Amino acid sequence: MVVLQKPWLPVDLRLPAGPQASLGILAFEAAAAMSKLLSLHRSLSDQEVSRLRSDAMRSPGVAYLNSTDQAFLLRLACAELVASLDAAAAAVARLGLRCGLDFGGVYRSLKAGANDARLDPLVAKGLRVKAKKMERLVAATAKLCSEMEALDELESAERKINVRGWGRLSGPIPQQPQAAAAAAAAAAAAAQQQQAGDSPGAESLRQELKTQRLKVKRLKDESLWNHSYEKAVGLMARAACAVFVRICSIFGPFVPGLPPPLPATTTDSVQTRLSKLLHPRSVKAKASSGPITRRDGPSRVHPPMSNSCPIIGRGSPGPKSPTDWRKLLDAPPSTVGGAGLDQQYANVIVSAEELLRMEAEGRQEEAAAERAEMYEMLPAKLRAAVRCKLREWWRDPGPLDEGLAQGWKDAVDRILAWLGPMARDTAQWQAERNMDRTRRFDGAPRVYALQTLQWADKEKAEAAIVEVLVALSCICWYEERRRGSVRLG
Repeated sequence: MVVLQKPWLPVDLRLPAGPQASLGILAFEAAAAMSKLLSLHRSLSDQEVSRLRSDAMRSPGVAYLNSTDQAFLLRLACAELVASLDAAAAAVARLGLRCGLDFGGVYRSLKAGANDARLDPLVAKGLRVKAKKMERLVAATAKLCSEMEALDELESAERKINVRGWGRLSGPIPQQPQAAAAAAAAAAAAAQQQQAGDSPGAESLRQELKTQRLKVKRLKDESLWNHSYEKAVGLMARAACAVFVRICSIFGPFVPGLPPPLPATTTDSVQTRLSKLLHPRSVKAKASSGPITRRDGPSRVHPPMSNSCPIIGRGSPGPKSPTDWRKLLDAPPSTVGGAGLDQQYANVIVSAEELLRMEAEGRQEEAAAERAEMYEMLPAKLRAAVRCKLREWWRDPGPLDEGLAQGWKDAVDRILAWLGPMARDTAQWQAERNMDRTRRFDGAPRVYALQTLQWADKEKAEAAIVEVLVALSCICWYEERRRGSVRLG
């Protein structure tokens, strides 16, 4: 009788879950979410809010290209902050589901209280202390990521050395018994000699590997790698709630669609309720647990009690559709961002600034190459507009005039004084949105879309760029004519 063997299957490919389970490889996802929360926390500091209202919203470029409507700009900034917080909260909710915490329900309740929600502004006071802890954890996890990559490279180098070593010992299998015995003895002697007297590079590599493994082990203990789901989710859940309360306290008086704050004399804060929800063992059995609920099984969640929600007050029970903040960030087709040209135009403006510096420093060959590359980046419409304006100069260049060239330089400087910062902010904003591996743990304050070319009026922006390019062409033409006349003289 033939017994058929079942094909081998892994017992469980899922990551470990449960409140006390360690994050493991998901530490990097948690660290990225923490860095977003830290960035939002710093962007909402008094200093950054003051800079937003006094500098960014009132800059000449924003006023000329984007808008002078302060209410519109505030709503745009608020929508971007809430959309970024939504992304971070979604990551926290995904991690929370692995340990039975329904943070997604808490966050939805927090945002749904448009008219009848009552939020405690005092909840944000605890975030400053938590932010320092989050900074340490994010820094340690980012360091762990780079050290694990270095360990992978060292282990790959060790494997290559081992393969080369075995290659020296391998060969054809001899046919005669005497020859086989002699070959075996030679291989054993060679292996013993290799172990006893390795090259200095191999020994150094093994020592470096040992040190690197110890470093990675230490960083795992210091970072989020060995943190439990419950601790990490609880830390980020409080931070997300506090950031949203801070957004409401700053933008609530000016932006419709945000819950109004409670008076400062409130006693039952969201911070206290979250503490009870995340640590139910310290709560009496008769106490309600709030909207964050433990999962008893894979598909059953206890609904919150009617008197336990710390977010929704006892206002009117009628539901109201939440504000679609992400939709507010869609730029119309009449803007540079709506046409998908913001990154391209920003690169052209940055290249124009670099070309102006090269001309001032006398780097003619580099300036010529930069100018050719810059014109290659232009869309066909802008290229035709520049050629049309330059055609009359090419027909009758006229005598050399230093005063006219200086006037062109002054005009370029005036335009780039307000257009240049918007182009650099656009490049930075795009880099922050892409969030490659080198920036995913960056918790610095971010650039707002209102500071960039995303919302710039397309016709005004293109007219300004054409003026800059025409003036730069005239400046380069003047410098070439001047140097040619000097050589002839």
